[in-house]
Amino acid sequence: MLSSMQKAFKIGDLRSKLLFTLIMLLVFRVGAHIPVPGINADAMQELLKGQLFGFFDIISGGAFKRFSVFAMSITPYINSSIIMQLLTVVVPKLEELKKEGQEGQKKIAQYTRYGTVVLAFIQAIGMSLALRKTGAILEPGLASYLTIAISLTAGTMMLMWLGEMITEKGIGNGISLIIFCGIAARIPSQLAGVGQEVAAGMAGIFSLILLVIVVLVVIAAVVAMNEGQRRLPIQYAKRLVGRRMYGGQTSFLPLKVNAAGVIPIIFAMALGMFPATIGSWMNPTSGFNQFINNYFNFGSVLYNVFYAAIIIFFTYFYVAIIFNPLDVAENIKKNGGFVPGIRPGRPTAEYIDRVLTRLTLVGGVFLALIAVLPNFVIALTGIQSLWFGGTALLILVGVALDTMKQIESHLLLRSYEGFVK
Repeated sequence: MLSSMQKAFKIGDLRSKLLFTLIMLLVFRVGAHIPVPGINADAMQELLKGQLFGFFDIISGGAFKRFSVFAMSITPYINSSIIMQLLTVVVPKLEELKKEGQEGQKKIAQYTRYGTVVLAFIQAIGMSLALRKTGAILEPGLASYLTIAISLTAGTMMLMWLGEMITEKGIGNGISLIIFCGIAARIPSQLAGVGQEVAAGMAGIFSLILLVIVVLVVIAAVVAMNEGQRRLPIQYAKRLVGRRMYGGQTSFLPLKVNAAGVIPIIFAMALGMFPATIGSWMNPTSGFNQFINNYFNFGSVLYNVFYAAIIIFFTYFYVAIIFNPLDVAENIKKNGGFVPGIRPGRPTAEYIDRVLTRLTLVGGVFLALIAVLPNFVIALTGIQSLWFGGTALLILVGVALDTMKQIESHLLLRSYEGFVK
């Protein structure tokens, strides 16, 4: 691992990408400590009593607790991406843009940015009004609300720009890396909380050992699911081109079990926070807020069922967007290939779709189980301060594997040994 990193920094363009990524992540961490003007930091601690807001603070890398300019994290951009991807399915013009290739994708990306500004400003206004009820705003008034809303919106747009710059000029997916960095930054404080519980006698050594075992099992399961794939055999017919014979070999079409990666978790996480966010804008004694507090809190059965259901939905949805069986079948047919026992063309597409549907179900159920794992871990170990659980581990491991593979591909292009053997 260390020797591979040394070789990576010896390659000029790869070293530049790595350093650029690290600098952008450093900017993110600095911004997480720049407070929004006009906020009483002590009053913000009241909002972190619930696990839902505590988990949101973990995702934002502690920015929500400090109520910095990055307090809303990248959530509005994720919500805008979800809305835009849904619209590309139902709006013919957007569907045509998607099929236009790179130029169409640029226009859709621009629309996503515009949507991010709108959603971020609406969410920031809502947060400002919610803070008014907690006494966190030092000088309540229109000027203070606008200052807070503009600061939070600017922070979200800055994060969006950092993510896009990392994706374009750095290594890995920028948005995922920002979330990864936020979670990783909160691990020391989470571990310190676990240590305090053990020291105070609230949790025993057996609970701590059980927690370590669960974490190791989850990491191993995440790696296995991310690397697991179903290989469909593809046979290519022999073709005579000029005086040379081409084809005749057997290849494979790899279909990943977890083709969607961590994206469904991120989408579902952003959507799952909507009810609590809306409730924070209303009167605490309203019927909606009482319903959220009683039946839809972070540890309730209803919340976990809803959370698991939307994760499975987004798994199917995202796989349907990134993988089109009909296009794959047509490409196989054009190259003279076929699946043994299956006719080329549409029958091949239907066969691939059936296999992919089953794999996606397994991947979606696995993601859902990982997402609701924290409640079972708390019930087994009795440790209350460790909130990030399986979801954060999934994001950490998934993003780390994806970034590692990108670095490895650069190393292998230059005949260096990669990270994964």
